Amino acid sequence: MSKSPKKATPSPVLSKPDPLADVLREGQSIALLKHLHILTVDGKLNQDTRRKLKQVNHLLRFIEPCIARLRADGIAPNIVDHGAGKSYLGFLLYDALFQSQKHTDTGAVWGIENRAELVHTSRALAATLGFERMGFVQGDTAQALASPELPQQVHIVTALHACNTATDDAIAFGLGKGAQYMVLVPCCQAEVASFLRLHSSPNGASALGELWRRPLHTREFGSQLTNVLRCLQLEAAGYQVTVTELVGWEHSMKNELILAKKVGSASSKAALAARTQLLALLDDLQLSGLQARFLP
Repeated sequence: MSKSPKKATPSPVLSKPDPLADVLREGQSIALLKHLHILTVDGKLNQDTRRKLKQVNHLLRFIEPCIARLRADGIAPNIVDHGAGKSYLGFLLYDALFQSQKHTDTGAVWGIENRAELVHTSRALAATLGFERMGFVQGDTAQALASPELPQQVHIVTALHACNTATDDAIAFGLGKGAQYMVLVPCCQAEVASFLRLHSSPNGASALGELWRRPLHTREFGSQLTNVLRCLQLEAAGYQVTVTELVGWEHSMKNELILAKKVGSASSKAALAARTQLLALLDDLQLSGLQARFLP
């Protein structure tokens, strides 16, 4: 008597991994990401926007503890994103740290941007989303400092990939408002490099000038020096400064993150020492013409 053939065991159906799992924060609004055109209408993410979202979400992890400390002290945090552009950072920050029912304090998120069309678009999107504690101000640093729209007290100033002197503008705004924290990711520094070119030494007259004699070195050294000067400027104003990487270098070459926390006054011993170092550095590199920029 012949045996009936064994039935084949069906192969298990393997679920496809979620392509967004490694980049989305828990509870992150998909609708918001589509409004910001970070996700396509069918929920897809290209490589460029994946990198952008990863950078913003990493930055939020550095901002979140600052907000938590302020809230623990009973402070409703006012946050300003300086040089906001399309306000990706501001919207994602609000969605993550202000929109939740457990964060019903009176703090707010503000964006400062020079371009009127971007301010108009951001205001319209905030209204559409019901982000009632988001505001946007058009203007430069001086106009923003004088603006009656902004709260008198700003607790956190942030700037993501603020190009060239835009990071310095964010620092100037933060100093003007007495911000407790500044969270800054600089980008494309050119001003200091242009000053270095005036004092290059093509004939080898100064050994120190070899650090920036060649154009590539001028750009890279100028970028490094710019951020060193910014750190000394913040320390001279009474801030404790930490410098670290934002994300892995594979995601962005503009990857330096400056974290500053107000711990004292400009008259403290540490602040005066930082001021002395800053002035000496400018003098050593024949960059005294930049003193007004870093010690206004």
